[in-house]
Amino acid sequence: MRSPLDKARQDPGSMKARILAIARRLFGTYGYTSTTTRMIAKEVGIDISTLYYHWGEKNDLYEAVITDLNDEIQNQLLGIEKLARGKSMKERLEIAIDHVCDYLFSHPEASNLILYRYFTNKNHEQNADIRIPEYINNIAVAMGLALDRDHISPQAKARVLAVWNSGFNFISGESFFRPMLDVDHEEYISVVKDTLKFVLVPAFESLNGGSGT
Repeated sequence: MRSPLDKARQDPGSMKARILAIARRLFGTYGYTSTTTRMIAKEVGIDISTLYYHWGEKNDLYEAVITDLNDEIQNQLLGIEKLARGKSMKERLEIAIDHVCDYLFSHPEASNLILYRYFTNKNHEQNADIRIPEYINNIAVAMGLALDRDHISPQAKARVLAVWNSGFNFISGESFFRPMLDVDHEEYISVVKDTLKFVLVPAFESLNGGSGT
């Protein structure tokens, strides 16, 4: 039997898909606790009973949002791994930075949802888990910091987290940081990518003795 999420994915124009998209944006803007089903229903333009009919309780909808986000990020990471395979450390890191920045700037609610998981109490969302350890392992392999997902050192994971958190800070903090730089949105994206490469590429290359491999 298909789940509500399966149905939403298979019909992007459906009411289920519309509710899912609005819920993702609102959960990413206000967090789980501050987002209510009435807020979501109002934004979609439906009554609360219609929302419950399509998705059930608030936590059911939130879990669908997180599951959808997990799968989406996993696909992005697989894409990075495929593009970076066999290239030098510099090339792998540049590909990862460009790809991740493009995705997260296009989906700012994604980084917000993950940051909310870092900094808020999770008791209300025990069944909805963003698979951060899995992401870290996949990025470590894609960047050439480990040979496979089963043998990744704490140092490699910490280095991936340095890249991960730098990107999140710039993206979720755009409204705060961009006025300081006095640039428009598109230039801000370019500056963020260049800055991450400026800081991270030499650091990671040095870990490999400057070999670039």
